[in-house]
Amino acid sequence: MGKNEYLPLFETRATRGRLLFKLYVLTIFVAICMILVYRVSFLPVEGAVEIWSWTGMFFAELWFSFYWFITQLVRWNPIYRYTFKDRLSQRYEKDLPGVDIFVCTADPEIEPPTMVINTVLSTMAYDYPPEKLSVYLSDDGGSDLTFYAMLEASRFSKHWLPFCNKFKIEPRSPEAYFRTALEPLDDPVNAKEWLFVKKLYTDMNYRIEAATKLGKVPEEIRKEHEGFREWNLISGRRDHRAILEILIDGRDPQAMDNEGQPLPTLVYLAREKRPQYPHNFKAGAMNALIRVSSRISNSPIILNVDCDMYSNNSYSVRDALCFFMDEEKGHEIGYIQYPQAFENITKNDIYCNSLNIDMKVDFPGLDANGGPLYIGTGCFHRREALCGRRYSNENKVDWKEVADRKVKESAGVLEEMGLKYGCPVEDVITGLSVQCKGWRSMYFIPERKGFMGLAPTTLLQTLVQHKRWSEGDFQILITRHSPFLLGHKRIPLRLQISYCIYLLWATSWFSVLYYLVVPPLCLLRGISLFPKLSSPWIQPFVYAIFANRAYGVVEFVWCGGTIQGWWNGQRIWVFKRTTSHLFGFFDAIRKLLGLSTDTFVITAKVAEEDVSERYEKEKMEFGVSSPMFSILATLALLNMFSFVGGIKMVIMDVESKALDLLALQIILCGLLVLINLPIYQGLFFRKDSGRMPSSVTYKSIIVSLLACSIALY
Repeated sequence: MGKNEYLPLFETRATRGRLLFKLYVLTIFVAICMILVYRVSFLPVEGAVEIWSWTGMFFAELWFSFYWFITQLVRWNPIYRYTFKDRLSQRYEKDLPGVDIFVCTADPEIEPPTMVINTVLSTMAYDYPPEKLSVYLSDDGGSDLTFYAMLEASRFSKHWLPFCNKFKIEPRSPEAYFRTALEPLDDPVNAKEWLFVKKLYTDMNYRIEAATKLGKVPEEIRKEHEGFREWNLISGRRDHRAILEILIDGRDPQAMDNEGQPLPTLVYLAREKRPQYPHNFKAGAMNALIRVSSRISNSPIILNVDCDMYSNNSYSVRDALCFFMDEEKGHEIGYIQYPQAFENITKNDIYCNSLNIDMKVDFPGLDANGGPLYIGTGCFHRREALCGRRYSNENKVDWKEVADRKVKESAGVLEEMGLKYGCPVEDVITGLSVQCKGWRSMYFIPERKGFMGLAPTTLLQTLVQHKRWSEGDFQILITRHSPFLLGHKRIPLRLQISYCIYLLWATSWFSVLYYLVVPPLCLLRGISLFPKLSSPWIQPFVYAIFANRAYGVVEFVWCGGTIQGWWNGQRIWVFKRTTSHLFGFFDAIRKLLGLSTDTFVITAKVAEEDVSERYEKEKMEFGVSSPMFSILATLALLNMFSFVGGIKMVIMDVESKALDLLALQIILCGLLVLINLPIYQGLFFRKDSGRMPSSVTYKSIIVSLLACSIALY
């Protein structure tokens, strides 16, 4: 090994060239202070409407300023990690630890079996000793269709894994690979093998989809494997005993691929239902897999991925082990979080689901402040940390002997093992708990994306998903799981504050809704809420708005987006804060008061053909009646009516005093009209099935006109 023996397996680099960013933050801070001074100095002394409207603007802007400050604290000094896999191989290739991979699915209709097995096959095919890999699928749907798909995948893996190793292909999800890869025409022998494996996959896929459309596994297939007998005792998917089937036992010398090489262990689990936790299916599934795997493979490292997040990088395991096995710092690490990435994002990211800013900007900042959140997928865990053990210096291990180590399971540990219950975002609580027990978490962005998933393809799916996230995050903040309570003196204060960038999502609804309702209504009454166009006090408002947006555009494009994508992000920012966060806030309060219980809605991973076509064309999808759409439509119409009213005032005002007095409010309403253009199209111009439902249109027109009438009279 020579001198490489003492070199680290990973390094951390701070971002350089932050002078312009810090200058931007400083100037925006000055502008914000001037805006708040203006609000206090020019508070109206007459008129109840004027006084209360102005006061509300002050508190809304104070909240925006506070949240902006937290955001800049997170982004102030981001760090990035880099691994050295060659050093890992030189030191530990013969002593690499076992890795258990957990995949969770819950519904064969929303999460099709073909998608599930592609994720499973991609994780089985990691560039890693196969005898040290164990893949566990938890099927909370208890579906014989999913079990059948897994059985087919176990047979196909005997051809797929040697194929991946021979051709060094990426990605190693057969569906993703064959969708884009070209036949190797330059080599007839390789081309023949390529076509053979592709036909094997196509035939397998056809059989699984045929069974899925039929809704049951054909009887002749059921007779081939005794595992199907378990389903004869099931009265329903929500009523069954635990089912455990080891489809490939990697410990068995007979478990070989078609070239005589070992295969990973492959296990199917349909756990017994736990009705007391109906909303936390992933937490229950993960915890069940921890217990099952501890008795089969008991690997010290655990990777968990969602069933729609296939492995896109065959070296991800080795990258993660560069952190865990680093001689100096590895023993401190509880989990390594990879970014989320999605393969079905449209060119301009119509629903802003790429999470590029979060993954490329905010999470490196969280890493610098003490460690990233655990986001529930694409995360490598140290088994001991996930099982509830506290960090101590005694956790330092000799990886060359780690295969002989067993995780002890006392009654106390079993009670706190794995993911936590009682919250829609149990992953965030779990990560916080691990950090509070003294473990470090790290964030790693590989050169090639580690995992690829599917983002929601409709507006309602997007809003419902963010409603669940914001509700769960706010629920953490206002309970004993708050980082300020649970993390007090356990994690750095800057990390406690950094968590708030997400925990405060749900509370942003009031300020945004206030800005979308009060200024337009005051515009109709001729009440000014901003400085005159001729006043020097307009300068901090203009600078804060335009400098912030200009920086946002540059940041978004730097993260791989487009200018149109940034504009779509501004639109979804408004939509989420006036619907998802509003409903998330009040649902969290109701649950805190015991007026409702948690529910968990799985986001659909497939869409109907016409919906998919509109998504690819970047046409916003409405199509169904929803209270969220009613709010969006009402706000859009309110601002349109107010904008028209403001323009009318300016035109009819001969002395141009209205323009000087109300310019910023007119501009604000005009920007909101531009943001809401897809809403107007859905309300009045579209004829396809993705248009806004008539019931939503009528209700929003009535409510918005009523609000304008009250403002005028």
